Amino acid sequence: MTTCVFVQLRCRPGKTYDVAEEIVLRELHSELYSTSGEFDLLLKLYIPEGQDVGKYINDRLLDLPDIDRSLTTLTFKAF
Repeated sequence: MTTCVFVQLRCRPGKTYDVAEEIVLRELHSELYSTSGEFDLLLKLYIPEGQDVGKYINDRLLDLPDIDRSLTTLTFKAF
């Protein structure tokens, strides 16, 4: 069983493509999108069972140097 989360990322100006390329190389995501608005990227990822969501994201994603801010949305099976 995994936990599905969505992470929005705000990148430093001019660095969105660099961040996206590094995310692709790390093979962390299920889906990755460029977005308009307050955040530059949106990714969907699955956290392995037993892993702490915050630690997993901090250790594997938010260590990228050109990320200024993130917003993580957890999902819950409601239906």
